[in-house]
This record gives sequence, C-alpha cells and structure tokens, in this order.
Amino acid sequence: MNLTIGNVTLSNALILAPMAGVTDLPFRLLCKEQGAGLLCTEMISAKAILYKNKNTKSLMKILPQERPVSLQLFGSEPEVMGLIAAQIEEEPFDILDINMGCPVPKVVNNGEGSALMKDPGRVRAIVTAVVRAVKKPVTVKIRKGFDKSSENAVEIAKIIEDCGAAAVAVHGRTREQYYAGEADWEIIRKVKEAVRIPVIGNGDVDSPQKAAALVEQTGCDGIMIGRAARGNPWIFHRINTYLEKGELAKEPDRREIAEMMLRHARLQVELKGEYTGIREMRKHIAWYTAGLPHSAKLRGMVNEISTLDDLERMIEAQFF
Repeated sequence: MNLTIGNVTLSNALILAPMAGVTDLPFRLLCKEQGAGLLCTEMISAKAILYKNKNTKSLMKILPQERPVSLQLFGSEPEVMGLIAAQIEEEPFDILDINMGCPVPKVVNNGEGSALMKDPGRVRAIVTAVVRAVKKPVTVKIRKGFDKSSENAVEIAKIIEDCGAAAVAVHGRTREQYYAGEADWEIIRKVKEAVRIPVIGNGDVDSPQKAAALVEQTGCDGIMIGRAARGNPWIFHRINTYLEKGELAKEPDRREIAEMMLRHARLQVELKGEYTGIREMRKHIAWYTAGLPHSAKLRGMVNEISTLDDLERMIEAQFF
C-alpha cells in the first residue's frame, strides 16, 4: 500500500498514531526501524508553544532518520492555531496534523480535541487558518462523533476537505466511547465514500489480519495504529509483510523482546537522562511483557529500579 499526503510520499501506508506519553522520540525511532511509513509526535498544545512552555521544545525534537514525521497540534482558537502553525513551520516535521479526536477530560473541557466535533463552524475556522498559515500539508484526526446523538464524522470530514486539508484520519469510536467497545469501521467507509482526499482508518487494528480487513471493508488509503503498537513496534513489520506478501511473520520471541527493551531503555536514557528515562521505561516494560509468564513479578521489579545498569542486569537475568 502506497500513500501520498500533499507533497509527502510515504514508503508505505502504515502510520503510528500520536499518543501522549508514548510516541516520544525513542519509541518513534523503534517503530520507524520496524517499518512504520509515517510517525506522529505526541500531541502538542498551541497555547503551550505560544506561552513558551519549556517542556514543549523536547516534544518537538525530531531527528532526520525519523522522517517523514507528522507533528500534531491541538487547540481551539483559530487565530492561535494559525499563528503557531506559521511560527513552527521551520521545524523539521513534514506534515502538520490537527487533533480533533483526543477524548481526555482536561482537553475536552477546554473545548479542544474531540470537543471540536460538536462545533463544525469552529472546525472550519481552525482548519482554514492553519492551511492558510503553512505550505506543508495539513491533516486532521477526528472521531466518529462526540456521542451517539452526534455521529457527524462525514460532515466534519467534508468541511476538512473543503478547507484544503490533505488527508483525514478517522477513529471509529465516539468521544463518549473513549476506547471501549468495538471501533465502527463502517463510519470510516462512509467518510472514504464522501471525500476525495486520503482517508486513514484508525481503531482496533492489532494484527496483520485486522489491517487487511480494515482496508477491505472501508477502502481506506492508510492504516493508523495506536494502542496495539505499545510494547509492540514489530506490528509494523508484521503488517507490511502480510499486506505485501500475504505471509504472517512470526511474533517476537523472549530474546527479541528483551533486546528491544534494552535498546528502548538505552535510547530513553541517552535522550532524556537516566532519572527520567528509566522512570518512563516502567510503563513500556509493562507493555512489552504483557502476557508473558511472570510479567506481574517483572513489573514489580522494574518499579524498584532507577538506574540503567540495574535495568540491564534485571532484563539479562530474567530473559537470557
């Protein structure tokens, strides 16, 4: 599967979804190596950039070997979104994505993220302002709707296309559903039939077979993988292999999982320092080891660890 978004041609149509606290630089590098065609940053607040929040700079750090990368911006004020888009355009991202899908209460209560699905006029104003402000392609990530009474993804996608965006990603759940229940792929198909810009399907793709089924059922142009990539960067390689050759690549064995955890930890420490890097690895190790024998014991052990040396020793003792 090939995919072109604006003037950016991807090596394949698999996209790492933006996830707060997950899709940082170290994790993106690992997903890239495993064959992700496009990486997305954690979502970044336009207001945080405006007020020069010092943590935001590290969220925007992108290395040449990651590219193409999509930087995801969120906010609810068209003027601020346009202003910040223009201000950051020189940063080394390739695509600018607008978040209209985040379900987290503190974001929604600010009228940002998926709350924007309730206000088509504001959607139009924001997308227009950002598209006018930058030359790079602009994309938007949306949900099926805000709640069951307002499943308006098709209407919102048409507005997004009308404003000059280069692609739209659709998560097949409402905000009300969060991540519960099954994603509705039918809404992705309806959006695909309603617009001419590329449509990226998102929701419940956790295996090569599911990826193929999503494309078959919806006709979507790209596949966005979120929670299924946590602790599992191999999913990109496995889906690519299945879509290209019809073959199921084997799942990683214990040794490969251990080696990936070690590489991930070393990257975290190199890029964030030992204190932050090791603490952030705790959740990643919980994801990497989910379902393995004695994983609860491992999680307990890793929560006591604060140095890279100790982590390396623990992983080597438990896995090799």
